[in-house]
Amino acid sequence: MASGVWQIPKIPELRNRLLVMAALLGVYRFGVFIPNPGTDRNALSSFFNQQSGGTLFDLYNMFSGGALEQFSIFTLGIMPYISASIILQLMTVVVPALERLKKEGEAGQAKITQYTRYGTILICLVQGFAIAYGLENMAAPGSDGAVVNNPGWPFRLMTVLTLTTGAAFIMWLGERITEWGIGNGISLIIMAGIIVRFPDAIFTTWGQLASGERNFLGLLLLGLFALVVIGFIVFCERGQRRIPVQYAKRVVGRKVYGGQNTHLPLKINMAGVIPPIFSSSIIMFPATIASFWRDNAFLTDVQSLFMPGTTTYMVTYAVMTIFFCYFYTSVTFNPADVAENMQKHGGYIPGIRPGKPTADFIDRVLSRLTLAGSLYITAVCLLPDIMISQMRVTFYFGGTGLLIVVGVALDLVAQIESHLLTRHYDGLMGGGGGGTRMRSGRRSGVTAR
Repeated sequence: MASGVWQIPKIPELRNRLLVMAALLGVYRFGVFIPNPGTDRNALSSFFNQQSGGTLFDLYNMFSGGALEQFSIFTLGIMPYISASIILQLMTVVVPALERLKKEGEAGQAKITQYTRYGTILICLVQGFAIAYGLENMAAPGSDGAVVNNPGWPFRLMTVLTLTTGAAFIMWLGERITEWGIGNGISLIIMAGIIVRFPDAIFTTWGQLASGERNFLGLLLLGLFALVVIGFIVFCERGQRRIPVQYAKRVVGRKVYGGQNTHLPLKINMAGVIPPIFSSSIIMFPATIASFWRDNAFLTDVQSLFMPGTTTYMVTYAVMTIFFCYFYTSVTFNPADVAENMQKHGGYIPGIRPGKPTADFIDRVLSRLTLAGSLYITAVCLLPDIMISQMRVTFYFGGTGLLIVVGVALDLVAQIESHLLTRHYDGLMGGGGGGTRMRSGRRSGVTAR
């Protein structure tokens, strides 16, 4: 891998793309610390300290890279864009016009992207007004006054404008990273926001070691366990079931087309990190509502019932994650379309008749893989809650954050390797470059088909 990294500066295009990606991510991190005007930072900090643990504030603060607790212009982060994208993907199933756009190739995808941008702005307007109104009616426990200095419509409109503009700018940054840099810009922004919080967790753990709260042996075992979790995530994210596919020979004039053997790769985790995000948002919603009405006994009981680490929380989280894994996989991957495209190009699975039997076979294999993938996601995402509740561990690792970081890092490495292979290098992991290029070319041909 070290030899592959040393080859990166030798490729001008790859080097420039990595520099652009780093520069744009730096712009994003700089904007996180630009405060939104009109609030008392001390009172706001006191409020977030009171709300830490088991609410939506923690989830949104993680995805915004700490912008929520800073209440910066990037407070909404990239979540409105992700929400709009998910809504559009779900609507393509029930709205025939959007389904036709999805099948029109690049032109249809560009139109769907435009609708996603409009939806992002609409969600930002609603969320910005809700945040402004909530801050006006919020007094931080133990503080001298309210969070907002001068409540009223001027503050609400200014907050909506700044937060919406900040979210739109992040959306633009993500698209530019994808176009000018390398990797998926939206995913890299989320990963950057999560990674920057790791040093603080390390210093917190080191402080516990220095104060005698934690011994060195326990910390060493904790680090080894974290490495095992990362290895398990890498193994599952790269794991796939390869269904063999054969293409019949076709004679056109004097040339023979097709006749090659290939495979249809199905990943273990087809749904990505969307299911744990959905599950966390829904379960944490009652705790977030209860934080605004602390005098309500019923909401207080609900909050304590669904706090992370409780049995009710873990069981509900596991059931919802498994459900959303199946639901999102069925939305994003249609076995009937795959079987139809395969039949159009003369492809078939050995031992399976083309058409509906092929679609049923792919669906059956996909259902079993989704079960394994959902159990894997549930186990990884529940690790932080189990360790916090049972071992009183404050160093954050595992869970949705680590799942995102490892998944995005693997995708980034794969794209860097593709650039190296096209320039006749062996890639980051080494190995025969020519043979790898030939296999990679075969896979790209199958995907295009």
